Amino acid sequence: MNKQEIANILEEVASLLELKGEDPFRIRAYRGGARAVLNLDEDLRQLIREERLTEITGIGDHLAQVITFLSEGKKWPLYEELKKEIPKGLLEMMQLQGLGPKKVKALYDKLHIRSIADLKKALQKGKLAHLRGFGKKTEEKLLHAMKLREKGTGRILWWDAWEMAWPLLDRLKKSKGVQKAEICGSLRRKLETVGDLDFLVAAEPIDWVMKTFLGWGEEVLARGETKASIRLLSGMQVDLRVVTLDQFPFALHHFTGSKEHNIKIRTHTLKRGWSLSEYGLEPLRKGKKAPPIQSEKDLYEAIGLSYVPPELREDRGEIEAAAKGKIPRLIEEREIQGTLHNHTTASDGRNTLREMVAKGEALGWSYLGISDHSQSSVQANGLSEERLYEQVEMIRRLNRTKDWKIHVLAGSECDILPNGKLDYSDSVLRQLDFVIASVHSSLGQDEKTITKRIIRALENPYVSILGHLTSRILLERDPTKVNVKKVVDAAIANRKIIELNGHPKRLDMDWRYWKEAAERGLLCCINCDAHAVGDLEFVRAGVNVARKGWLTKEAVVNTFPLKKLLPFIRKNHNYSDTSDEEGGI
Repeated sequence: MNKQEIANILEEVASLLELKGEDPFRIRAYRGGARAVLNLDEDLRQLIREERLTEITGIGDHLAQVITFLSEGKKWPLYEELKKEIPKGLLEMMQLQGLGPKKVKALYDKLHIRSIADLKKALQKGKLAHLRGFGKKTEEKLLHAMKLREKGTGRILWWDAWEMAWPLLDRLKKSKGVQKAEICGSLRRKLETVGDLDFLVAAEPIDWVMKTFLGWGEEVLARGETKASIRLLSGMQVDLRVVTLDQFPFALHHFTGSKEHNIKIRTHTLKRGWSLSEYGLEPLRKGKKAPPIQSEKDLYEAIGLSYVPPELREDRGEIEAAAKGKIPRLIEEREIQGTLHNHTTASDGRNTLREMVAKGEALGWSYLGISDHSQSSVQANGLSEERLYEQVEMIRRLNRTKDWKIHVLAGSECDILPNGKLDYSDSVLRQLDFVIASVHSSLGQDEKTITKRIIRALENPYVSILGHLTSRILLERDPTKVNVKKVVDAAIANRKIIELNGHPKRLDMDWRYWKEAAERGLLCCINCDAHAVGDLEFVRAGVNVARKGWLTKEAVVNTFPLKKLLPFIRKNHNYSDTSDEEGGI
C-alpha cells in the first residue's frame, strides 16, 4: 500500500470509531496519524526500513506498527472488525455537508437509516423534521447536499486524479514495447474535477502493453485490439488507447482537447484544405502532401496556428488567438517566488511557524506569508489581537536570526463579518505586512447582500487581497451567490488583488473569470491556503488554474521578487525603506 491508501484507512478507522462513540483521544490519534502519513516528505518505505517512523510528529509506537503492517498489504484486524460491525453506508452519509458522526449515529439508532438511499427516502417522507437535533431547515440543507453529491458522482478532484495517474503513466512508459505514453483528457487540460483517467500509448507490439494494463484492474470493463477500460480498486475508471508512433501526435491532440475545441479545429482545418482526425492529416485535393508531423506543435503549425497549450483547449477564443499568433506565454510553476495564504498551529494549521518556513525554503521560495485566522473564526482557533501581536513579534525575531534565506511576511486571513466590517480594527491591520480578507460565515446571504459585503471590505485601505471569492468547496459545497463582475470592478477600482486559491478543493476565483479580469488590469496572487507543510505543494494546482485562465507571469504578484511585491501588498501602509528590509513590522 502507498501512503495515500494507508492514510485513507487510518482516517476511515477514526470515522468508524466516531460512529461508535469511542474515546475522542483515540480518534484524534488515528486522524493525526493519517495527516502525518499524508504529509510525509520522505519516502515511507525507507522510513519503515530504517525504523524511523516514530521520529515523525503524530506517529507513536502503536501507529508505527499499524502503518508498517498496512504497507506490507496485510489486513488490520481492527479495521476489518469495524467494517463488519458498522454499515458502509454510514461512512458515505458522513460525507454529506451537515452530517457529522453524532447525527449519523442518531439517524441509524432512531430511524434505522443505513445508507444515503435510505436517507433520501426518509427526507422525501419528511421523517427528519420532528427528530431532535434536525428539523425542517436541516432537511432542506441535506436534500441540497444530496443533489450536489449526485451532480458530482463519479468525479474526483484534479489533485487526487493526478496522484492516481502519474504512477500509472510511469509504469506504462516502462512497459515492454512502449515508444511513447501520455495522459490525455480533462486531466491533461487541468480541469478542476476529473471523471476518468485517459492514457494514450504508442507501442509495438500492442499485445504486451494491453496485457499489462488489463492486469492492473479490479474489474475489466471493456477490451479490444487497440483500446481497453478497467476499474481500479478505488472505483476510478481508466481508459487506454494504443496507436502507432506516426498516429501518436494526432491522437494525443484528439483525446486531449474538449469536444468543442476539436470541432472548431476540424472546421478551421477544412477551410485550409485538410481533413484532420485522430489518425492523421489528409489533403482534400489530390497531389497535396501533408508535412511531416512528429508533435502537437508540428500539427498546429501545419494548419496555420501557433501552439495551443492543453489547458486552453476549451473553445474560449484560443483558436482565434492562435490564428493571429497571440497565444500568451502562460505562467509556469518555477516562476512562483512564494505564497501568502498559509496557516500554522497558532490557528488551525498542523505545522509550526518554523516548520512551514523550512518547507518554503526547501521549495526554493524567496518569501512566505503567514496568515492565520482572525478572532471571529472560533472554530479555527482564530487569533485574538494579543495573540496576533505575539505572532508578529515572533516573525520579526525569526527574520532577524537569519536562520533561513527565505523572508517571512506577517499577515492575517481576516474575516469579513456579515455586515462587511473586518474582524480587526484598522489600528491592528496597519501593523501587518498584508491582509487577506475572506468570507467564512453567513454564506447563505443573498447575492446583493454578500456582494455589497465583499465590496465594503475591499474599500478598507488595509486590505491587500480578497481570499477565495465564492467560498466554494468542489464536489461538496456550491459557490456563494456573488456578483463576480461587480467584485472584480471593485477590486480594480480600489487597486486590490484577488486570490487564486490553489487548494484543490477550492481553486477559487474560478478560471473562467480570469482572462477578462486580467485584461482589465486585475492582479492575481496564487495561494495554497496551506494548513500543513505538504499543502504548500498545492501551488501546482493554483498554477494549473492560472494557466487555464490565460494568466501570464506579469499578472501574478507572487512571481515578483520581494522588493517588487511589497508595494503591491502594502500600498496603504507607511513603512520606511529600512522597515521593508527588516520585515516592515
